[in-house]
Amino acid sequence: MDDQSYMKEKRVLPLVVTMSLPMVISMLVNSLYNIVDSYFVAQVSESAMTALSLAFPLQNMISATGVGFGVGINAAVSYFLGAKMREQADRSATLGLLLAAAHGFVLFGAGAAVSEVFLRAFTDNEQTIAYGREYLVIVLSFAPVQTIAIALEKIYQAAGRMKTTMVCMAAGCVLNIILDPLFISGAGPIPAMGVRGAALATGLGQTLSFACYIVTLPFVRLPVRFRPGRATSEKICRRLYLVGIPATLNLALPSFLVTALNAVLAAFSETYILILGVYYKLQTFIYFTVSGIIQGIRPLVGYNLGAGRPDRVREIFRVALLFGLVIMAIGTVLCLAIPSVLMGLFTRSPATIGEGAVALRIISAGFIVSALSVTIGGTYEGLGKGLPSLVISVIRYIVIIPVAALLSLPLQEAGVWHAFWVTELVAAVVSALMFRRYMRGILSPEKRSPARRATE
Repeated sequence: MDDQSYMKEKRVLPLVVTMSLPMVISMLVNSLYNIVDSYFVAQVSESAMTALSLAFPLQNMISATGVGFGVGINAAVSYFLGAKMREQADRSATLGLLLAAAHGFVLFGAGAAVSEVFLRAFTDNEQTIAYGREYLVIVLSFAPVQTIAIALEKIYQAAGRMKTTMVCMAAGCVLNIILDPLFISGAGPIPAMGVRGAALATGLGQTLSFACYIVTLPFVRLPVRFRPGRATSEKICRRLYLVGIPATLNLALPSFLVTALNAVLAAFSETYILILGVYYKLQTFIYFTVSGIIQGIRPLVGYNLGAGRPDRVREIFRVALLFGLVIMAIGTVLCLAIPSVLMGLFTRSPATIGEGAVALRIISAGFIVSALSVTIGGTYEGLGKGLPSLVISVIRYIVIIPVAALLSLPLQEAGVWHAFWVTELVAAVVSALMFRRYMRGILSPEKRSPARRATE
């Protein structure tokens, strides 16, 4: 029995829990340090918090590229392991790691070149621009470290080493949480650095995660080997990008969305830009948790597809969807029950808290239905089908822009908030129809592997 055979033989429910739970914990900690980061920055001033909201799209591009291309690595490695094609799995891991490093350096250079122009496109407040520039300069300098660490994370996950990635990710998150108040507000010999401190704490947390992966590499039994001499392969490179580019766009689309919605909201008040930024910080606690489940099932669906077990792919999807619905229901209840408390974590202005509470109640109407499109999109990525996943994300993050613009005409800023649940409903219907057709195709007898058909 090979080291990954449990992926196609263990009962689905405990398998999904075993694979996803470490990632859910990691993503919860990850979302917590995003919230803690913003909480302490909000103590500096509303201008500082607005600066972070404006900086979010550029900062998210680093994460989107790293995670998106990492999904391409993950899908390729898990598929080749399931098909028992070890050399191709080795090539995918090695080439993926080298390309991830290159992406990090490109992002650093491009981001540094456009950061100030980008900030000035949305505000003429010099204090806000200064805060945003200080934050981005430091965050962008850690881009190569972040992209390499994410690539290693996805390789570990493809091999089923979820506990190791949980420890490595959590270590960086915990360090960030510890350093945030020290660097932002100062303590003893450590000077108060404000938003620069927040950026530095984030970068050092990412560096610790990277170091943990490097240190644990000799002690973790990975079924793949990093072999630079075997890295070049045009077919594998194409496979990595066929999944990696759509996955990157999926994750980068929120940056584009926030940028566009900032432009719509700026016509009403800069306060609504802050509210949108706070919402995106808060929603990470919900969507990152679901993302942990998705990260847990990606190698499972890829491995089982490669092993000729589409029936298990369907069962894994159903279990993941159930968990996603439960998490989204909890998020909905929180936003309906205590929206003012949640907004009050990031601003002391009663007017902003009141407006933000209204926004959270309206937006949360789309949480539960979004579980369907999010789970389907993640399953497609695990199956190596980047394009259908991208179609779902385009609906969720691009179609919403004209919807928000149209609804804002009669409803003003409230139209932007209503656009979220309207678009999520459309995305859920479209993704369900697409996925149903796809699953019918792979479950048909002629689509199954010869080895699987022989056992039936």
